Amino acid sequence: MSNAYEKYYVPEQSPWPFVGAVALFLIAFGAGHLVNEVTRDKEGYGSYLLMAGVAILIFMLVGWFRNVIDESMTGLYSKQMDRSFRQGMSWFIFSEVMFFFAFFGALFYARLIAMPWLDGASNNAMTAEILWPEFVAHWPMIKTPGGTETTAMPWQGLPLYNTIILLTSSVTLQFAHTAMEQNKRGQLKLMLLLTVLLGATFLTLQGYEYVHAYQDLGLKLDSGIYGNTFFLLTGFHGMHVTLGAIFLLVIFLRILLKNHFTAHHHFAFQAAAWYWHFVDVVWLCLFVFVYVL
Repeated sequence: MSNAYEKYYVPEQSPWPFVGAVALFLIAFGAGHLVNEVTRDKEGYGSYLLMAGVAILIFMLVGWFRNVIDESMTGLYSKQMDRSFRQGMSWFIFSEVMFFFAFFGALFYARLIAMPWLDGASNNAMTAEILWPEFVAHWPMIKTPGGTETTAMPWQGLPLYNTIILLTSSVTLQFAHTAMEQNKRGQLKLMLLLTVLLGATFLTLQGYEYVHAYQDLGLKLDSGIYGNTFFLLTGFHGMHVTLGAIFLLVIFLRILLKNHFTAHHHFAFQAAAWYWHFVDVVWLCLFVFVYVL
């Protein structure tokens, strides 16, 4: 009877959700203004709001992580709390799946519905003639209605290298997970460090890819539907890789400095691993549908 009705820890009221909401608002507001300023070649306060939001977000993550870690290590959590964490992380990843599903849906709509319609298919020849007479349905759309023409990002080179890097990071993370379950702390630290470094390498190469796209290919966020979908999908995925790398870095520092987690109690590590494998799967879909096809 006692196992069925064990205690359930209810934390005190926390300011961190409110602080996080303020940070995300400043990031969204600042990023929107910054994009508008860049496309219109004018100066403003968008970059300052964005940096303030990022700083507050980092402050929130450090504070909230510290509180949760302290609660866990002082024995306040029970098996019911552990199940709640698992359910919460599962629903969080599901919400992220739906998030990317919306962007992939926009990509498929543009390629499979809007482009054929604008090309005069489905008995819309007259409408297509009025809207864009010289339009030809061909993906990627490197020519915009205004006459601007850009170059599509090829899948060879940096995108392919990044795919290999991210897939390799999933393998090293799985080795780390196995080492955790077998209580091989040295292998665990090495494989987890390699995973974090591979994630950082991925983000560095993606930044270089953006510079190459902007300066050499003329591919920008306002380069029509192709530029929109390319930067939105790859950009949001890069943000998720950054978040996953932060998760893994925190786990690595806890193991390295505090010797946290055991072979039977390491859900924080599992949650970070779930998230990392999720962003890897999203990148595979992104690589195929954005770069290759």
